Formats: sequence, C-alpha cells, structure tokens
Amino acid sequence: MRTDVILLRFGEFMLKGRNRIRFENQIVQQIKRVLKPLTKAALQKESYGRMYVELNGESYSEAAKLLGKVFGLLSFSPAIKTVPEMAALEEAALLAMTRLQKRPDTFKVSVRRVNKQFPHETFELQRMLGGHVLKHFDGLKVDVHNPEVDLRVEVRHQESFVYSESVPGPGGFPLGSNGRAMLMLSGGIDSPVAGWFAMKRGLRVEAVHFHSYPYTSERAKQKVIDLTRVLADYAGSIHLHLVPFTDIQTRLKESCRENLIITLMRRAMYRITEQLADKREALAIVTGESLGQVASQTLANMNVIGRVATLPVIRPLVTMDKLEIIPIAEKINTFPISILPYEDCCTLFVPKSPSTNPSLKVVERQEQWMEEWLPEAIRAAVAGTETMLVKPDDKSEEDRLF
Repeated sequence: MRTDVILLRFGEFMLKGRNRIRFENQIVQQIKRVLKPLTKAALQKESYGRMYVELNGESYSEAAKLLGKVFGLLSFSPAIKTVPEMAALEEAALLAMTRLQKRPDTFKVSVRRVNKQFPHETFELQRMLGGHVLKHFDGLKVDVHNPEVDLRVEVRHQESFVYSESVPGPGGFPLGSNGRAMLMLSGGIDSPVAGWFAMKRGLRVEAVHFHSYPYTSERAKQKVIDLTRVLADYAGSIHLHLVPFTDIQTRLKESCRENLIITLMRRAMYRITEQLADKREALAIVTGESLGQVASQTLANMNVIGRVATLPVIRPLVTMDKLEIIPIAEKINTFPISILPYEDCCTLFVPKSPSTNPSLKVVERQEQWMEEWLPEAIRAAVAGTETMLVKPDDKSEEDRLF
C-alpha cells in the first residue's frame, strides 16, 4: 500500500534535551493550525520522533505553501510511504523517479536503514534499488559524487519512505517557545521584517503602533492593520495595540529643542511600550532599527534612546542594510504594503536637522523640565490605547478588546 506524505524535519530545538517535548508539542500545534484548511490532511508521529503529514488526497502544493509558515520546521519532503518490504520499495522507487518534473541523466540511491532487522544491508539495498531503477530507465547512469537526483530511502520498522526532494522551511524555533515580546510596528519596511525574525526565534509578538490622528489618516492606520494581518499568517493571530500619540508629539514640539524631538519621542514610545508589555506579560521589546540608517538610529542615538528601557531591546536588523532587508520583506509579502504612501507619526514630526549625537545628560535634563506633564501624558496614552485581535483570514476590521 502506497501513501503520499510529507516528511518533516526540525531545527535547533531537537537538541534541547529535556525541553524537547515542550518544543515538539508547540510545533505540533502550529502544524495542525496551518493545515486546518486541508481537512483530509493528518499529522502523524512515529515513536522514534519522525513526523509526517498524510495528504489523503489533498494538494501537495497547497500543503507546502502552508508548511512554509511554520517556524521551527527546517525542511520537508514530498514522499511515498510504503511497507518495509523489498517489492514495495522497488515499486515506490520507480514511482518517485517517474514523478520528477525533468528526467535526469544521473542519479544515486541513498539508504537510511533504521530497521536493522531488514534482511538487506544498507549498501546491498542501495545496489539492488539502483539496479532496479536502471532496468526501467534507458540512458540513466549512476553518479555517486554529483548526481542530478539523490533518491533517498528510509527503512523503518512499520513503514518506509522514498523521496528525492528537500524543500527549505523557515527554520528557527516553534512560535511562542521563547516567550512574548512587544513589536514596535511602524508602517515602514523594516519593523515587519524585524517582527518576522523575532517570531522565527520563537517569540510570540504583539504589535504596538503609534498614531497621530488627525495628522495621520485612517488609511495609514489600515496599512498597519494589513501589515499585522500578514504577520498573523505566521502566528494564527496577533494583538495590535494602537497608541494615541498626538498629544505627546505636539507638546514635545512646543517644549523641547527641535533637534532632540525624535530622541525624546522615541524614549516616550519605549516607556509606553514597556507599560503595555507589563500588562501583557511580555519580556522584551522588538524594533526594526538598523544601525546608521536614519538619524535616530546612529549608535549614539540608539544608546540614549535605549537607556530608558528596562526590558531587553531586540534589534534583529541592526547590522543589515536596505538591500538585505527588502528581499526578505518581499519574501514574506509585507513589502507591497510597506511602500504604500501613507505616512506614520514619526515621519510627520522629523525636524530639519535631528541630532545624531545627543548627550544623555542633556536629554534627561530636557525630560526633567517636562516632568509636570510627560509622565501623565504617557499614562493617558497607555489608557487610551485601542487593542484589536488581527487574524489572517478576516479581511474586515476586527472587534476591539479593551
């Protein structure tokens, strides 16, 4: 009996010793979640740790597209599952070769013999299966060093697998396996990519966006919701916190040195994000900062701004430039939304000559002069934050959660 399946391989978390079961349980939940649209597909797990998806007639291409959004999945292979018997393996090997999109000139057979009771040794089985394939394909040759096709055979106790293709997965850690973090999400190119990288490392993110209504439009707000929806495709759902920031920005513009507005504004954003993180039991802040990309992202500015945070600040893109970031944004489908011409609150209040080398003492002195209103304004912004749960499959605006 033959069955079309998808073999699954996992990354770093498989080396986690006693914690491995916890990581496995989390990735099983994610795989089952993404495969829900394919109602006939079923995740199977062997006693020796091998996992595979039985397609049961579902489309492989659809399943592959969905599995490509499971963090922790290192790679996967479309395979033929059969019984561990010689005749069945020969039949599966021929079927796997006939399914290749392009007929190769060279191939080899690689055998992994987990079942040591199988009557043929590894090298003998490789020769036997290779010879069987050669009998049925005229002109095909064996090349053990650089074959066009490596026909792989796994012989296990209850079943065997035959395949020739390995498709890269996202890798990393299962979503949520390393805790929760707050993603400072603008409408630009960088921060959604930073959020994707954070999720890849096992963080479940909640997005925080600062808006300055009426200076920023409803379209700018919808742009951020749409970016969150794309990221939610990898997470199932993401909470988005929309922070009213107009009052703080206008007061900063009126009461502080113009060249320090961005620095002070970012410090206020960190304070607000930390208060939201405390409410949501998050343990870090994620930003899309890239060293030297704009004035607020010089090392001096990042130092002064970051000093206000008590939580770890994670900057996945800090050493990357735009030429490296844009292809990733295109790959994860955030780029077309990020380049829509709707400005966020930061771009609207950028001074003509922002400081690239601010003094921490000067910045802290400025904040002391604003003690009579800034702490209360920050509390008001937190209290006025609107939270929504964004899901990938709902194109309408979701219900707010207060």
